[in-house]
Amino acid sequence: MKHFLRMLIQVCLYFYCTFLWRCLKFVMRKLTGRCELQRICYNTKPGASRTMKIETSLRGSKSKLLQTSVSVHLDAIEKTIEDIMELKKINPDINPQLGISLQACLLQIVGYRNLIADVEKLRREPYDSDNPQHEEMLLKLWKFLKPDTPLASRISKQWCEIGFQGDDPKTDFRGMGLLGLYNLQYFAERDTTAAQQVLSDSLHPKCRDITKEDISKFSKAEWEQKRMDKAIGYSFAIVGINITDLAYNLLVSGALKTHFYNIAPEAPTLSHFQQTFCYLMHEFHKFWIEEDPLDIMEFNRVREKFRKRIIKQLQNPDMALCPHFAASEGLINI
Repeated sequence: MKHFLRMLIQVCLYFYCTFLWRCLKFVMRKLTGRCELQRICYNTKPGASRTMKIETSLRGSKSKLLQTSVSVHLDAIEKTIEDIMELKKINPDINPQLGISLQACLLQIVGYRNLIADVEKLRREPYDSDNPQHEEMLLKLWKFLKPDTPLASRISKQWCEIGFQGDDPKTDFRGMGLLGLYNLQYFAERDTTAAQQVLSDSLHPKCRDITKEDISKFSKAEWEQKRMDKAIGYSFAIVGINITDLAYNLLVSGALKTHFYNIAPEAPTLSHFQQTFCYLMHEFHKFWIEEDPLDIMEFNRVREKFRKRIIKQLQNPDMALCPHFAASEGLINI
């Protein structure tokens, strides 16, 4: 009975708030002479703040045209903007900037939806050792990471040197499919120096620098033990696949909208997603060193703590995951 009453109250609140919101929109339209879309575009700066408000407004509209505008084909956006301007009785000659602003927002909104589809397609495609393209990508990954060390054979224990679990990497791609390989190869090719350094550090880990503040927290016995502790490394390729899973979930959940709407002036693409992976890989490596885990069994704890930190950053509407390495030089903050 309590559950039913709670549900009833929630439903009543929903309809009450919806009614009030529609009334407020009507009053604002009469007072300002502008519709909600105009008010957002004129009063909110470009980027995630504006695009997310536009997206919320379109999805919550009672107009079918506005509701479906967030899922049209990219080629139909221009026509959709014309239809919206006509529906809202807005003269494009008097308000030329509105059409431009709405088009930029819709490109980002529709582009984000398309990006999810592209990423999902790669994730669902399994690695096929009989596919020459898949094999070529895998061998390129080795060459970028270990340019001075020839691979003895396709099936080899050498794969463990770059962080795979066995002598055939294809078994490690089961969870993320080709997406994991695409991201790893992109990182190794576009930011080779950083990727090689991260790989080297993962194989030969260094303890983080101990500050005076850290020392003050330790007793003499704890300090002596700390000095004897060996830094813990990790499997580069396996962690890369795991970070791919993190990036994928951030994308699908919508958490990355803040980032993409702030750095992609138009539709975000697969390259933007891969650049974001490079950033996450780079930042996770630094975070791992800072956390200084006791053993590899703490990986899940460290990863979860890192995930929460990234999500907290992305809750800031002005946030763009700052690029500071070669792979992300193409990111543009609008």
